[in-house]
Amino acid sequence: MDISSASSVNALSGQAVGDAVGTSIQKKAMDMDKQNMAAVLATVPPPAKPSTSNLPPNLGRNVNTTA
Repeated sequence: MDISSASSVNALSGQAVGDAVGTSIQKKAMDMDKQNMAAVLATVPPPAKPSTSNLPPNLGRNVNTTA
């Protein structure tokens, strides 16, 4: 039995566990960021509708296109 290959297997399995832990931590951090951003966006007022009362009535009726 080759001892160096057994230690390589152990190292790879340890790395897989470390990767899984890192992924789990990253997912939790992303969830926290999502909650924080939802709270920030909830505080932003909705945009005001632009006033069209002082525009000519012909604006916005046609789309000019050229080929």
